[in-house]
Amino acid sequence: MSGTSESTGERPRPGITAVVVSYDAVRELPACLDALLGGSRAPDEVIVVDNGSTDGSQALVRERYPDARLLELPHNPGPAAARNLGMRAASFERVLTIDDDVVVGPGTLAALESALDADPLLAAVQARSLVAHDPATIHYDGGEAHYAGLIALRNFFAPLDAGPGRDAGPGRGVAPVGAIVSLCVLQDNACVLAAGGYDETLEILFEDSDLSYRLRARGRRLAVVEDEPCLHGAGTAGTSFRAGDYPSRRVFLHARNRWVLLLKNHRASTLVLTAPALCVYELYWLLFATLRGGLFAYLRGKWAFLRLLPTTLRARAVVQRARTVGDRDLLVGGPLTLSPQLRVKPVQRALASSLDAVLRGWWALVRPLVR
Repeated sequence: MSGTSESTGERPRPGITAVVVSYDAVRELPACLDALLGGSRAPDEVIVVDNGSTDGSQALVRERYPDARLLELPHNPGPAAARNLGMRAASFERVLTIDDDVVVGPGTLAALESALDADPLLAAVQARSLVAHDPATIHYDGGEAHYAGLIALRNFFAPLDAGPGRDAGPGRGVAPVGAIVSLCVLQDNACVLAAGGYDETLEILFEDSDLSYRLRARGRRLAVVEDEPCLHGAGTAGTSFRAGDYPSRRVFLHARNRWVLLLKNHRASTLVLTAPALCVYELYWLLFATLRGGLFAYLRGKWAFLRLLPTTLRARAVVQRARTVGDRDLLVGGPLTLSPQLRVKPVQRALASSLDAVLRGWWALVRPLVR
């Protein structure tokens, strides 16, 4: 990638473009955009990428935010494709990708910009996100790349004021992480595009884990800003499971996308060494999906993964050629992070703890052999 803007053909200028990914968000968009534009450091350009909304979101942007560029897609290809479109159209060298249900604080963008300024190897920095309806609770705070293809999330649903000796807290500056969650991320745009941007075949779910891995495999760093958080809303209808339900769409995406991530990114020797533990996790996931009534969605996901094999293997060749960092330095063995709603019953907690112990134990055994 050249790092030039597709909209002008010129090299991007110093500054920040905000790319807001929107889908049927006529109620959420005003709070998102007003907070962005009203902060102590407003973006130099705002691009709203609309994923085929049918609720009048496009008209709202045109009428209330005439200075924003509106890119309209005829259908919803998922946030990965929308982010890439906005990133390629950006006029400025740094891009904030933000979801339509995120409300930044007055100093969030300035803090993210300062973090990038301070570390030339930092490719992307995420804002700590708090649960919008309960801002005393952390939602996403970055994490580490789990060798099972997951994110070992830090401070997931932890209280913001966790007390002395705990990871969570009111704010401790900038913390290095191994993986970011893509709801509110400021990035070096040329660096991210050079790494391939978001994998559009993943659509949503694991697309940020995949990008995080590829950036770190190229020797770049990731971080989270803890002391200028944003608020994260209800998520994507039909995919998110904040209310306790686990949609069949999410079962499908998990069954397909996790294995795309693994096959594309992890070295062949890593896949061989971790295969027994990956099979244990797969059995657990199959049991969970079946008990939730998602067996058919699980099977559809596996079939879709098989159909993507040629594309995934071509992408794998690119990733492996570009990497400079080995899996031992990129991956961790735990903790296994599950939503609190999936650990309500004692038997659920016992199964999750046992699985976590097995995955940790196997990683401790094979990690010295991983390269």
